[in-house]
Amino acid sequence: MSPLPRTGRALAASIMLAATGAFGVCAQASALPAAGSTPAPSTTTTARPAEASTPSRPVVGGEALGRPGVIVDRPAGVPAPPAMPCGSWLVADLTTGEVLAAKAPHARFLPASTLKTLAALALIPRVRPEALVKATPEDANADGTRVGLMSGTAYRAGTLFQAMLMASANDAVYALASANGGRPHTVGQMNAIARHLGALDTLAVDPSGLDGPGQTSSAYDLALIGRAAMQLPDFRTYVATRHITFPGGKDARGRARPAYDIQNHDRLLYNYPGAIGIKNGYTIAAKQTFIGAATRHGHTYLVTQMAGTNGSWRVTAKMLDWAFAYGTRVKPVGTLVEPGALEQGLAHAQSGLQARTLLAGAPGAGALATPPPRPWVGGVGLLGAVTLVGALATRAIRRTRR
Repeated sequence: MSPLPRTGRALAASIMLAATGAFGVCAQASALPAAGSTPAPSTTTTARPAEASTPSRPVVGGEALGRPGVIVDRPAGVPAPPAMPCGSWLVADLTTGEVLAAKAPHARFLPASTLKTLAALALIPRVRPEALVKATPEDANADGTRVGLMSGTAYRAGTLFQAMLMASANDAVYALASANGGRPHTVGQMNAIARHLGALDTLAVDPSGLDGPGQTSSAYDLALIGRAAMQLPDFRTYVATRHITFPGGKDARGRARPAYDIQNHDRLLYNYPGAIGIKNGYTIAAKQTFIGAATRHGHTYLVTQMAGTNGSWRVTAKMLDWAFAYGTRVKPVGTLVEPGALEQGLAHAQSGLQARTLLAGAPGAGALATPPPRPWVGGVGLLGAVTLVGALATRAIRRTRR
């Protein structure tokens, strides 16, 4: 057999090896979702029982919460949850943490002023309600919704918390953040609290919730945050208050300003029997966001919504009606993890299997169970193939010239 056929066989084998390496890398890379990606939109479907599904990567709160469409496990005779005109939503039992139904609960969206709920978790334990907080010009000139703080005027922190949570006042939350060591310090505390709660989809950059680069949350995380905030008695009082008289004072020009009324922006509180708060939000980019809760007949249910196109309280009311009617009949599709549960799991597992199980599928946590693609593998294979073919071809040419 002449050397040229051997060279042809070597060439074919080498090319196949190189292609295998290159395509293997491409396939591995395409299987990994882009960092920060959200689930693709899908049609509404009824989820199968959780044990019947085997998703490739676990999800915080339960595997079923990673499914597309409406996620619910309902027996015969229980209607589907009402449609909600928003990008994602979740309804859960506030007491037990059981998730009754959801849609894209881990998809990341801008939280708008629902993020003030997380700010309250950082600020309420650290700023006493009777403390006096003097507003600065920077506080008074806050962008967005303001209660009308006057620079140089001192306010009770409790009154500022009311303005922050009832009227979504950005000037009030900035003044409270200043009393807590500043906005960056407060944002750092907010993010530490989010991690402790297991809210891995959440990144705060502004305590007011005004849109900022990289700031995100999810319907699942808002439920975790809202549930934790409702454990604070002061918070529950603030968000359930319908109106207060806000103090007056003197403005920068020395002119007297009388006291005036402010009202709670949560319309569900006025219209839905049993409503107990929590917080609404809106920016042009975020659209309508909301955390709402109500108690009836010994049950308390929590509803969260993100990227909503309808700000009416009736949307949430319909979902709460469904929860109160059928919440004890549907099978939970997930759970709101307890504060510290993920941190404890990571501490016990270090970098082992348990850490991978807890966080591998968590949006924002990265795919710990899947090694990163190595694009150089195919390149090395191709370079080796070319080198081998070149050597064999040179050898064959030399033999034919002899």
